[in-house]
Amino acid sequence: MKIDLGLLHDILYCGKRLEWDASTMRGISESYAFLERFSSDKVIYGINTGFGPMAQWRVADDHLRELQYNIIRSHATGMGEALDDCYVRAAMLARVGSFAQCKSGVHPELVLLLTEFINRGIYPYIPKHGSVGASGDLVQLAHIALCLIGEGKVHYAGEWRPTKEVLEECGLKPMTIHIREGLSCTNGTSVMTGISAVNLLDAEKLLDWATIAAVWMNEIAGSYDDLMAAALNESRRHEGQIYIAAKMRELSKGSKRLQKRENVLYSVESRKSKVESIEENGVFKDKVQAYYSLRCAPQILGPIYDTLAYSRKVIENELNAASDNPIVDPATENVYHGGNFHGDYISLEADKMKIAMVRLAMVSERQLNYLCHDRINGILPPFLNMGTLGLNYGIQACQFTATSTTAECQTLAMPNYVHSIPNNNDNQDIVSMGTNSAELCSQVIDNCFQVLSILFMAMAQAVDCLQIADELAPATRKVYEAVRAITPTIIEDTPFYEDLVKIEKYLRHE
Repeated sequence: MKIDLGLLHDILYCGKRLEWDASTMRGISESYAFLERFSSDKVIYGINTGFGPMAQWRVADDHLRELQYNIIRSHATGMGEALDDCYVRAAMLARVGSFAQCKSGVHPELVLLLTEFINRGIYPYIPKHGSVGASGDLVQLAHIALCLIGEGKVHYAGEWRPTKEVLEECGLKPMTIHIREGLSCTNGTSVMTGISAVNLLDAEKLLDWATIAAVWMNEIAGSYDDLMAAALNESRRHEGQIYIAAKMRELSKGSKRLQKRENVLYSVESRKSKVESIEENGVFKDKVQAYYSLRCAPQILGPIYDTLAYSRKVIENELNAASDNPIVDPATENVYHGGNFHGDYISLEADKMKIAMVRLAMVSERQLNYLCHDRINGILPPFLNMGTLGLNYGIQACQFTATSTTAECQTLAMPNYVHSIPNNNDNQDIVSMGTNSAELCSQVIDNCFQVLSILFMAMAQAVDCLQIADELAPATRKVYEAVRAITPTIIEDTPFYEDLVKIEKYLRHE
């Protein structure tokens, strides 16, 4: 069974339950049974040795169960705010997806218990800080494991409660240690993968909104529509640019605002009949080419599309990857020691997503500036002010928030993938910082929703300034009406913060 992003979305947001097919559970049982036989007379890391740099010490047979409990308890050392429930649930999905590869040698009861946590909405307390992303998310996964053994605390039905109490209430028993459940629970990339999976779903939604905004902005400006022409964009060959241009063409169908260059500037007859409306003293009244933040939307959003498409592939692979160590392989009857827990794949993709989202915030902020700057757009009042100039201020202060938030995104753009601090007595001499990358990416995504919320408020106001609602394409008209259902046309000065939160909620959940 494969956990794809569609299934993850439905479990996180649509109430779908996670269920395992018989063949997967049989494979998990066979992996466990093989490890039980294979490990009886051999030295295997984390089963009868210490962990990390302590692997050189053999652990006596009468302490093997204690060894597994010790790694859970000793590594539950995270600090900071608790991760949001959606990230915790996604992390548990990624962890159980790793066990479902039948390469971990864990007892089936662990998989079933973790599945119960997911389906019942039992969320272990996971602090934000703790992972260096090398032996995976040791610290944060230890907090999940702590709850699986009935300790620590969980968020359940909106309350933080002792895990033991919630398990008893739900009729569940804590996990039993059989062979290596402690190590398998704590060793892997599941927290960074879970956060990144949620980030990707949000980033794809943001790109959809940015594409709608690109069409809407060009409608407001009365741009020529060849910026999204197939012949133009296909000549560049990049898949993302071609996709965005095609999407813009689809969204713009029915628009009465976009101009045809061939009808205005290329047609001699048209120019002769409309010369006074087109040019004055040899100067064209409308811009022959729009500003880059409007005209270059396919070229700017296209690379973001390509980035997210590749990130989707990597994240779905990781959701269905055996990411612990060692790897138990009944097929070859061997146990392999390596580094599948290393988070470089996710770290790099999280940074790429983050940088792509920073770029999205930047182009949105520039589009907002176009709307606010009357000397640039030439068709709108300063700051979209429909009141009395000087007495009223329109959305002037909203731009401050968008500019500040975009600047913060730019500061956060520094990739963690290139940042490593050796630790663990230099056993972990190069680390991925993948979870830090994922968490910073989520912060940038939150910022992007805020910047877009301000832009969408401004675009609706621009439509009212120009009185062009009836000329919009059906797709952009629908969004205009949705924004107007949230916040009315702005004439008198009023606090905007509550309406902006409502628009953000609309963008997140529509």
